[in-house]
Amino acid sequence: MKQKQLFQNWTLPAIVAALYVALSLLLAPLSFNAIQIRFAELFNHLAAFNKRYILAITLGCFITNLFSPLGMADLIFGTAGTLIGTSLTWYFGHRATHKLSKYCIATLSQLPGTFLVAWELNIVSHAPLLWTWFTVAVGEMLSMIIGAIIVNLLTTRIDFVHGRMNV
Repeated sequence: MKQKQLFQNWTLPAIVAALYVALSLLLAPLSFNAIQIRFAELFNHLAAFNKRYILAITLGCFITNLFSPLGMADLIFGTAGTLIGTSLTWYFGHRATHKLSKYCIATLSQLPGTFLVAWELNIVSHAPLLWTWFTVAVGEMLSMIIGAIIVNLLTTRIDFVHGRMNV
């Protein structure tokens, strides 16, 4: 019984990690550099429902960043930004009782990570820090707003808290 429960608990997060990678690489021209919209960031909302998504999304980001033109810097800064953003999402969002509150918290929780990515781009490609932070943050906010709509629709069919399909 415990093995079945463990399998169920990690199946959906594993699918989320794989989808993060697939979506990021499919849309690679939009997923990297100073002006970016990494649509896979929509999954960051899931951390407000269950902390197991922190690891799943961070792993998906790490694997995606293995293909980044920015190399090791993106593995470190980009992945750290996602880890920080999803951790903040869980910390501040999991007790929120309204889904809209969860989505707003998740969206704002990504801002520290956008600064890390801007700092990375400033170091690696000498992009202006504040302008780059602005462009990365705008792309992230767009991804998160679109993501809130998609995740909200998915919650009618998927129980992200318990990791199972709603019947």
